[in-house]
Amino acid sequence: MSGRGLFVTLEGIDGAGKSSHIDALQSLFEGARRQVTRTREPGGTPLAEALRTMILNEAMDALTESLLVFAARRDHIVQVIEPALARGDVVLCDRFTDATFAYQGGGRGFDPAVLSTLERWAQSRDGTLLQPDLTLWFDLPPEIAAERLAGARVPDKFEAQPVEFFRQVAAGYAERAEAAPRFVRIDAVGTRKQVWARIEAALAERGIFETSKR
Repeated sequence: MSGRGLFVTLEGIDGAGKSSHIDALQSLFEGARRQVTRTREPGGTPLAEALRTMILNEAMDALTESLLVFAARRDHIVQVIEPALARGDVVLCDRFTDATFAYQGGGRGFDPAVLSTLERWAQSRDGTLLQPDLTLWFDLPPEIAAERLAGARVPDKFEAQPVEFFRQVAAGYAERAEAAPRFVRIDAVGTRKQVWARIEAALAERGIFETSKR
């Protein structure tokens, strides 16, 4: 797996606001003359998008759900992510494997050891495990996220879960973040402008962009 590109993921519970900043991130990288591949999970390929519809709407147990998520991820990696990184693109992905550990592991209470095995199977090639270079974790109290989601659209089966489910998902993200230095916690409380300023500061701190040049 080539390291010539930059793999950036955005994570957070439903309603945390991560998706609303992807346009600005894309513009930021493109302004620095970087080619950007923008994608999402579950999804990103025709097969993965079909699996996404099933995952978000069909009732199934946690193992079936996890198997479908990683099947979609494998196709996404092979068809989209790896080729983009090999070209030297910046890959902006709305959710990746951390979401699986947070939602299926934390929210569903599924065995993280099984998830780790599936992670190795789906994301490894030639002994190398594909992981993001940088993960922006939009951390928002579940109660505030629920207020944001209320009435926004017809919820999928995850968005329709009670607040306690999202507390468990948030705890899953926190546990994942503690173990991975690539995580940058973004305080997602506040206006879009305030949150974006925190993103810019985080990118500058990591040496990716200097906010003074903006």
